[in-house]
Amino acid sequence: MTTLPFKSSEPATMGVELELQIVNRRDFDLTAGAPDLLRLVEKQKHPGEIKPEITESMLEISTSVHHTHAHMLAELKTLRDVVVRQADRLNLGIAGGGAHPFQHWNDRRIFSTPRFHFLSELYGYLAKQFTVFGQHIHVGCESGDQAVRLVHAFSRYIPHFIALSASSPYLQGVDTAFDSARLNSVNAFPLSGYMPAVESWEAFEAYFDTMRGLQVVGSMKDFYWDIRPKPEFGTIEVRVCDTPLTVERAAALAAFAQALARWLVDTGLRPHQPDLYRVYGFNRFLACRFGLEAEFIDAQTREKGPLKADLLRTLGTVRNYSSDDSGRDAIDWLRGMVERASSDSAWLREEYRRHLTLSEVVRRQCELWSTSVQDSAA
Repeated sequence: MTTLPFKSSEPATMGVELELQIVNRRDFDLTAGAPDLLRLVEKQKHPGEIKPEITESMLEISTSVHHTHAHMLAELKTLRDVVVRQADRLNLGIAGGGAHPFQHWNDRRIFSTPRFHFLSELYGYLAKQFTVFGQHIHVGCESGDQAVRLVHAFSRYIPHFIALSASSPYLQGVDTAFDSARLNSVNAFPLSGYMPAVESWEAFEAYFDTMRGLQVVGSMKDFYWDIRPKPEFGTIEVRVCDTPLTVERAAALAAFAQALARWLVDTGLRPHQPDLYRVYGFNRFLACRFGLEAEFIDAQTREKGPLKADLLRTLGTVRNYSSDDSGRDAIDWLRGMVERASSDSAWLREEYRRHLTLSEVVRRQCELWSTSVQDSAA
């Protein structure tokens, strides 16, 4: 009997989780609105899941399993509309974005669940500092072995997902000079980073058993890796994306992940390559710091060039692996964003230049989240 059974799922199906900001409508700071909002939401019929996150100023929406981008986007719009309508009843605002621009972590309250209290006791102030907002993308795998190989293959493209989703340039009221400052908060956790160099699910189980035997982890939830297998779902989970400012961008990122997985499987998943992880941390840093303007080191060719160029090549290569015309259109839309160097971080900075107050920036984030404007970049 396996100690960590992997539930087989249909390859390249997809699901999305989005962590959302809950703000007041006075100065648009974060507010502890999740308990009241969840009580209203649970009375509404809706697909997927709407649930709490670690602090009371956060909310997570999770989709069902999808085969196509069109159905994914439709469900995300429904979930968004349910949350926004109920938030309006409480005079609350809902926003995307990877980090709130001016909130202070010490003002946050831990949501009252046993696991969140355990994490607060374990991590101290880091638990409240973890009031940052990400998009997680699940991609279905037929076996644990395929999941392990796909995690390694996806690792080359982590900078691509960071740059495409970056939406956290401001923290504590200042411009950080990063396009994605959110991931710096994740780096503080001891089990962040990337999966070890295992080559099979049997080897992964042995690693997990060792870590559990050493009392480092109790479950897969304790690994905060950028990409991790999710054996109970039968997926890999990409965890580096900031929450975008619109559901359209979130669905497009999922379509990219699905098409990329199909292409990688179709062209043959290669064994773990040590050089990829030798450049991993630096590539990741550059993408967080500079977004679409970052440089990128190709571990295979050992050449450094613009991330933008590699992104455009990759998006062009995988677009025909999309599950539907809608998915291909979404990937083409992402290509247009890359060509124009148009990002959510750029939009946020432009809004600040226009209005000169971060409160107004968050107000505009709330408007953008609720109005289904696809092109969120300036």
